Order: sequence, then structure tokens, then C-alpha cells
Amino acid sequence: MLLRTLFRTIAALLVAVSGYSQSTATEGETVLVIHGGAGTILRANMSPELELQYREKLAEALRAGHGILASGGTSLDAVEAAIHVMEDSPLFNAGRGSVFAHDGRNEMDASIMDGRNRMAGAVTSVTIIRHPISAARAVMEKSEHVLLSGRGAELFATAQGLEIVAPEWFWTERRWKQLQDALRAEQNPAAAANLTPDAEAFVDHKFGTVGAVALDSRGNLAAGTSTGGRTNKRWNRVGDSPIIGAGTWADNRTCAVSGTGHGEFFMRWVVGYDIAALMEYRGLSVKEASELVINDKLKKAGGEAGAIALDSKGNFAMPFNSAGMYRGYIRSDGIPRVAIYGEDERPASPPAQEAP
Repeated sequence: MLLRTLFRTIAALLVAVSGYSQSTATEGETVLVIHGGAGTILRANMSPELELQYREKLAEALRAGHGILASGGTSLDAVEAAIHVMEDSPLFNAGRGSVFAHDGRNEMDASIMDGRNRMAGAVTSVTIIRHPISAARAVMEKSEHVLLSGRGAELFATAQGLEIVAPEWFWTERRWKQLQDALRAEQNPAAAANLTPDAEAFVDHKFGTVGAVALDSRGNLAAGTSTGGRTNKRWNRVGDSPIIGAGTWADNRTCAVSGTGHGEFFMRWVVGYDIAALMEYRGLSVKEASELVINDKLKKAGGEAGAIALDSKGNFAMPFNSAGMYRGYIRSDGIPRVAIYGEDERPASPPAQEAP
């Protein structure tokens, strides 16, 4: 017992110093945390221009969600708004930036969960819905189901008046090139060593996902995750992002979680729920629980991963066991803080219209 108490004290001090987790929030405090995928993200493979684009888009997503929270909006609305920004950006493997499957199509998955009542919705293998996260929310709020797939999910989204686009909307040259590289490497593994280094090449193969977790002024949590899956995936493979309890989880009693990583590990280790269960049944903090799952359990099992986790008091953590993770957070002060590599978060550059 004495050792456990000592461990908690040391952990609390480290949290206070590192900036990776917020101390107990005051009543009415709002928090939004996002991620844009984890993997072998190295500064050596990232041009300054591309890095700036990532940082600016992360900050834009944070501001979009924060604007809703600051005006008294719900955590669900904030999560959806933040993910919309990332789904519309070719930078991230979700929505318009989705990677290509083996057959040259973009197949997208998404899920969302309400921490008030464990209501949840998800879609998988959709190809024409501009914002899969909104389709997931419609499933949660407008149907008696949790998960819809493929053509059925698309028909449902159409009936709900969601924006439908041609498959070409999701085509980007960079993602198409990544598929061609993967196909060539599949035919000739030795050629893979000669491919041009790409900061996202490894990420996109297994780990590209976007997600958000939020705490609103009423003390309610929500979580959402959206992805284009794995480059060169076959047979309508489905990962963890649309699986409640694996890639997404939210419960006001414990935490909200969105994961990114090797989806098969997230499903087998039920990552989202496991973090919450460690908090509920073992009394761990959100930082302790998420670190244990991501940097101990999954790492030992060989799964590269990252997650964002937020509790109902405003404490959060953003652990990852890979080289980097696109991530950021914003509190009631309205200052977005973003990070990519292993460094501490720092405030994002102000928008161009604001004075420096």
C-alpha cells in the first residue's frame, strides 16, 4: 500500500510537469483533445512546410471544436466539428485524405459515443459519405442500431440528408501514389527499400486515423474516431475505428477514449474499454490507465499505438508507443497546443488575421 501511494504521488508530480495531463478542472471547464494518427513520424522525413501544414490543421480542428464548447455547445457537437476539419483535409487518413484499398477504392469507417448514456453509432466500409463521423452520429441518434456497413450505411446516410459525394471526392495523388508503391512492394519486396522516404508512408499502412474527445461545460464526455483504414487493405477489412470499446469509448463515470494504431491489436485488447475498466475497477487515473494499456500491454504484445483519453474532471493523457503522434488539446483559455514528435506540446501559431 505504501509503495502504491508513493507511485501515485510520483506520477502526479510527473503529470504536473510534463503537461500531458490536466489537473482537476474547475466547474464548467471545457477540454478538447484530438489526434491525427500515430506511427513512425520522424522530423528527418518531414519538410518544414509539411510540418507547418499539419500543425496549422490540428490547430484549426481544435479551434472549431472549442468554438462550440465556449458557446455552451455539447461535447458531441465539439467532437463532430473537430473531426470534420480533419476529414476535409488531405493531410489525414480520414474523409478526403483516406488511403486506397487494394482495389483502388476509398473505404471509410467512423464511430462516435455519448458519455452520458453509452449511446453509440458507427459506420464501416462507406465510400460516398463526405463526413463519416456525421453518419456515425446519425446511426446513434436516428436509428435503433449501433453499426451499419457498406451500401446499407450509405442508403441510411442519404435518407438522413447527409452530404453525399462522388467517390472521386476522396481521390488524392499522394494517396494514390502510396497505393502504387504498396502494390509494387507487394510484388517485389526487395524494391520496398528503394522507395522515397515519406513521413506518412508507414503511418498510412496501419496507423492513420483521426479522433477527438471532449468535455463540455455540463460535465459530459464524448468521443469520436474516423479513418480511411489501411493502405492496400483487402476483402473489406474493418479495423478498430468503428468498433465501440476498441477504437472509441465514452462514459462519464470514467473517460472518453479515441485510439490510433494497429487496429487488430485494439480489437483483441479492447483498448478503449480496457482503459475505462482500469479506472473503474482498479481506481487508476486516466493517465495511469492509458499509459498502462498503450505503453505496457500493447507494446509487449507488439502493437504500435497511441490514444487520447479524457476524464470528466478534465484530466487527459495522450500516450503513444511509436515515434510520434499528431495530437493537440485546447482548454477553456482557447489556446490550441499541438505536437507531432516526442516533444512537449506548445501553443500553435496564431491565425493569420490575429496579431502575433
